[in-house]
Amino acid sequence: MDFLLSEEHQMLQRMVRDFATNQIEPHAREIDASHQYPADIIAQLSELGLMGMMVPEEYGGADLGALAYAIAMEEVSKACASTGVIMSVNNSLVCAPIYSHGTEEQKEAYLPDLATGGKLGCFSLSEPGSGSDAAGMTTVALRDGDDFVINGTKNWITNGREADLAVLIALSAPQLKTRGISAFIVDTKSEGLTVGKSEEKLGICGSSTTTYTYEDVRVPAENILGEENHGFKVAMKALDGGRIGIAAQALGIGRAAFEKAVKYSTERHAFGGPISNFQALQFMVADMATKLDAARMLVWRAAWMKDQHQRCTKESAMAKVFASEAANYVVDRALQMHGGFGFSKEFDAERHYRDQRITEIYEGTSEIQRLVIGRETLKQFASL
Repeated sequence: MDFLLSEEHQMLQRMVRDFATNQIEPHAREIDASHQYPADIIAQLSELGLMGMMVPEEYGGADLGALAYAIAMEEVSKACASTGVIMSVNNSLVCAPIYSHGTEEQKEAYLPDLATGGKLGCFSLSEPGSGSDAAGMTTVALRDGDDFVINGTKNWITNGREADLAVLIALSAPQLKTRGISAFIVDTKSEGLTVGKSEEKLGICGSSTTTYTYEDVRVPAENILGEENHGFKVAMKALDGGRIGIAAQALGIGRAAFEKAVKYSTERHAFGGPISNFQALQFMVADMATKLDAARMLVWRAAWMKDQHQRCTKESAMAKVFASEAANYVVDRALQMHGGFGFSKEFDAERHYRDQRITEIYEGTSEIQRLVIGRETLKQFASL
């Protein structure tokens, strides 16, 4: 892997950074405070090709690959974490599995609208009683002629309020457990599907998080994504890619907090000079910068492997756990460097502090990432 970005990637980085700085960041506080979905910004992201970055051009996408996606996610999330996660879910958890596992008819029917802003997608996996234990789901999709009838409840659905379609993971053969799970493409306007209230959250407040209740929702068998009873693999592969996006989101949040804290330290004076002169603060800055750079290398490696069509289960888990925990350290130190102002909404330090925390939980907790990394590492040693 070349650690220097190609000219194409550098151009993308500059373009997204300029857009995020000028068009997204000025609205980030308002989005957070009002808890409003940033519809206009998402429309602009679609026009720039950022909502279908890994979708081939023949289906309306930008066809730029996972590394480009990670670069763009960092820049967008640095400006506004809420906007970043909306973009992440549509790219990683909706477009990616439809492209990887969908029939030609499904790709032609759904990807162009998802990639160009005509529709927004969401991922319907977690349940009130099964989060990390995805295999413990109870939502069922039982065949009835040419349809499947779905009953159950899914929660923690990002984009749930605004989404036009959901990638749903449900038990199609409950007696087979993980070998009896199927993935479906579901119209969120389907009869019997009820969208619950938006959750009141600590952070990423501009992104809706809802519950979906399925009561005898009929979905045509042609909407199965991949093979019947093989949906668990669809979900796990989607999460591998999704973790790269969330790792990049965490990196962006951490970088935003870091850059603002460093700037503040050069402007805030105490004991006769800027507080950036203090060795204790310089040590903080050194650790923050090192952790962010190390996180970026892990994120880029996982994305590069995905672009090379290499299995990146362990590497994406490494990127997510390290980047999210590095961001945790950085936002904490950044708030501390602001002193009392860091605790005030007058400064962005507290927003970055709140937004970061979820990156250690959704799309696989840090504990689950360590479980994945440990198992994958032991498999490698067992094969030697």
